[in-house]
Amino acid sequence: MTDDIKHECGVAFIRLLKPLDYYLEKYGTASYGLQKLSMLMLKQKNRGQNGAGVASIKLDIPQGHQYIHRYRTASKNYLSDTINTVGSYYKQLTSEQKKDVDYLKMNVPFMGELLLGHLRYGTYSSNTDEQCHPFFRRNNWMSRNLVLAGNFNITNVDALFNQLVDLGQHPNEKADTILMLEKIGHFLDDEVHQIYETARGNKSPREISELITDNLNIVQMLKRSFRAIDGGFVMVGMIGHGDAFILRDPAGIRPAFHYQDDEVCVVASERSAIQTVFNAPFEEIDEIKPGNALIVRKNGKITEEEILTPTKKLSCSFERIYFSKGNDKEIYEERKRLGYLVAEEVLHKVNYNFSDTLFSYIPNTAATSFYGMMDGVTDYLNWFKKQQIMANPDLTEKELTELISMKARRDKVVHKDEKLRTFITDDDNREDLIGQVYDITYGVVKPQDTLVVVDDSIVRGNTLKMSILRILDRLGPKKIIIVSSAPQIRYPDCYGIDMSKLKDFVAFKAMLALLEENNLEHKLDEVYDKAVAELEKPAEEMVNVVKELYALFDYEQITRKIVEIVTPDNIKADVDIIFQSIDGLHKACPDHLGDWYFTGDYPTPGGTRVANKSFVNFYKGSHERAY
Repeated sequence: MTDDIKHECGVAFIRLLKPLDYYLEKYGTASYGLQKLSMLMLKQKNRGQNGAGVASIKLDIPQGHQYIHRYRTASKNYLSDTINTVGSYYKQLTSEQKKDVDYLKMNVPFMGELLLGHLRYGTYSSNTDEQCHPFFRRNNWMSRNLVLAGNFNITNVDALFNQLVDLGQHPNEKADTILMLEKIGHFLDDEVHQIYETARGNKSPREISELITDNLNIVQMLKRSFRAIDGGFVMVGMIGHGDAFILRDPAGIRPAFHYQDDEVCVVASERSAIQTVFNAPFEEIDEIKPGNALIVRKNGKITEEEILTPTKKLSCSFERIYFSKGNDKEIYEERKRLGYLVAEEVLHKVNYNFSDTLFSYIPNTAATSFYGMMDGVTDYLNWFKKQQIMANPDLTEKELTELISMKARRDKVVHKDEKLRTFITDDDNREDLIGQVYDITYGVVKPQDTLVVVDDSIVRGNTLKMSILRILDRLGPKKIIIVSSAPQIRYPDCYGIDMSKLKDFVAFKAMLALLEENNLEHKLDEVYDKAVAELEKPAEEMVNVVKELYALFDYEQITRKIVEIVTPDNIKADVDIIFQSIDGLHKACPDHLGDWYFTGDYPTPGGTRVANKSFVNFYKGSHERAY
């Protein structure tokens, strides 16, 4: 991907369903759970660019001993630092101590049956250890301790803040993580209190604590906590006495996968991570249904319960295009299909001239779409050869050989220098360095060639302009065609992707340029007035008025203007861009129809509000976030 957008947190949860001595005997180590958690996090490193954290809860620990442990860091080497730190307590033990399960549980941090890992990308706020998940709400009552981590963004943070104030609380910041921790914590306290009040007078406080462990109504707690929450989320919570829950938003915006056998219950943001770490069959890994919570009780009972009424399933299609690792069976096929579906338009653009066309891709995530596009090209060639043979039965051996030998030219033209990429920092030379992140293969392009290069998406267009097109032009092609396997990105995201400002999108810049060229700039004033009016309405009644601006021009007009914007001065090759269609996206990813960044059709009312607010911010020249 040329525009390196950051996105999405990653979660990893493991509940050991057997005593620690079981894993010691079977796998040779009592730290089996921690080792597996570390691997789950490593396999999802693509999801967290800012920090990491781990928390653990030990079951049935006597009073006077710590049973919840947590470590978080936003250090440069955050993931290795996290794994090394939480594992160091076990590694420094003697061989005899490592075999003493009772000693491990009583004395060694992170040797718990409940394990929660998190990889963080923060869409805003500072990047410190304190901003990293998991968050911990402490209490001297075991059942009132709450550990929370998640992959989420809440769009109605102001309303959530006011709800807590109305409950008499005094939140010290407006971050959605802290507010959700406190809101869930409030209703956890309330559920615990209700059981306590009912049993008080009939049982001793110690007996009541055991009663709470057995009877805490997690379903009711979650229903009360998530009433009127707007956003995309997967929330993972662990309660001090040993219960846990994993809740997914009603539209299924954020992903969550679940696997269990007689040894473990596992949840992760990506299915392929579970498959690899636990050698789990694809068919035995399930998605947590939208609006549902997977509830894991202290006694090991596992159920999936509906907490929020599910809406139309609009899972994030960008997960399929780019964010999730491409080794997932379904994602791999979907990305190939995205490439396959643009092949026909590509062939039309190059006038079916195979001898003077070279196909390639931008590494690394666009490779799969490239394979799909080449499948489409190959299918056309096979059809063409068949038609020629059937129409010309008297072909000579030479003519037949030439026909059968026709093939598409393909080469790896672009290379990414990952070491240089990690060297780049926010300094005065950043743009010069970005221009050197990609390198090229010399000697494979002919002067008369059209160079077709696949990318998975084009967000801002900066790297295309500053780097990709410049270095491709050095190869001396007659024409360069960039093929985006994703449609034009037109609208902000508010559910966890770093795409929150309209002014950053090259499609938005293209639309603005077209307004100016066609003397339609007054439309900006009209839409601003409408957006301000919409923001006065309840979120449920709002419409996305930014759509009106894009509707003034057809898809191809905006594409042509994008080409003008991203084409650098003084390059010799002609430049063109092909974008995936919305229809093609839906055909490729039929079970993941969340396309709001392309269409402006948001899965929650809060998203529509964010789109209007983002436009108002743009109009006023404000750089603040719209949610």
